[in-house]
Amino acid sequence: MGAVEHMTSEQARAFLRVGTRTAKLATTTRDGQPHVVPVWFVLDGTALVFTIHETSVKARALRRDPRVSLCVDDETPPYAFVTVQGVASLDTDLAALRRWATAIGERYMGADRGEEFGARNGVPGELLVRVTPTKVLGRDGMAA
Repeated sequence: MGAVEHMTSEQARAFLRVGTRTAKLATTTRDGQPHVVPVWFVLDGTALVFTIHETSVKARALRRDPRVSLCVDDETPPYAFVTVQGVASLDTDLAALRRWATAIGERYMGADRGEEFGARNGVPGELLVRVTPTKVLGRDGMAA
């Protein structure tokens, strides 16, 4: 059995950019319960960027405590993952929200549908979330 490979920062960012893997976003609810949901995201430098609705459990949790953890994994052998701990900021700027929602739509639905998803998710009531990483951990070859 091969050794698990630790990813460099550059390898972790490259892994996060590949394909349409979702990030599993972990927050805590008001009573301290864990809450985990998948989110579509893109990278802006080292920051993970995604959108959420302002009335969602995620939004309420992030307003109360901006600390988050995300995990993105490759579910095919030899398996790999990247976890990101960080601090989230929320933004309501509609121009930025529309631009990033379009980029996210292009990643997950294809370039031909990016504008459609940008128009759907870049609207009042949605929030732009930017997670600034405080710790990144990546592992590759989990079953090598």
